[in-house]
Amino acid sequence: MFMEETPPEVSLPLSVKPLSSPFPSGCPGLLSDAMTDVPVDSAASARTSPPEGLTLAEEEELRSELAKVEEEIGTLRQVLAAKERHCGELKRKLGLTPLDGLKQNLSKSWHDVQVSNAYVKTSEKLGEWNDKVTQSDLYLSASSTLEDWNEKLTQSEAYKKTQETLSQAGQKTSAALSNVGSVISRKLGDMRNSATFKSFEDRVGTIKSRVVGSRENSTDGLHSPSGAGDKPPQDNTPF
Repeated sequence: MFMEETPPEVSLPLSVKPLSSPFPSGCPGLLSDAMTDVPVDSAASARTSPPEGLTLAEEEELRSELAKVEEEIGTLRQVLAAKERHCGELKRKLGLTPLDGLKQNLSKSWHDVQVSNAYVKTSEKLGEWNDKVTQSDLYLSASSTLEDWNEKLTQSEAYKKTQETLSQAGQKTSAALSNVGSVISRKLGDMRNSATFKSFEDRVGTIKSRVVGSRENSTDGLHSPSGAGDKPPQDNTPF
């Protein structure tokens, strides 16, 4: 029996170009340059045709520019993070708190708003509208009408009567309070001059004098030299 031999696999080198090239004629070496400059992308390799309206060369150029821009963005982010850390260290050394930074930012923002063209134009417009409104016939007529109503109201009989009534009520209230004070003072004086109060006052004075007299007698008995063997004095003070 004869064994069937399988032909060996032949691997083509990378430099060998395929027979059918998708590139237009007159662009030799474009595939090798694109492969060395742009990293291999699975999605790009799976897509055989460029987007509509773009040639393959334009697509590769845009992808290369996109990669460079993304690389620059990453570098700028790293620089910004380093600047923010340095700024935080400087604020910490100066003793600045986040609240101080917030106040400073708000103040700066408000200053920027005030000096902005939109704010200045709006202020000028509001000033012009205010002048137009205050100088208009309708505003002047309304102001004069209100002044007339105020003058008529203050000169009306009802207003005068109400003002007089309130004034009389205030005077009567003051007089009533004054009368209450004088009545209380008079009642206290009458009560102090009454027989009952005087009798009570006399009794209190009598008790006080008796208590003071008994203390003086006891003190004299203790200091007397002949009172050591005598009988103790009898206290005949009635209570």
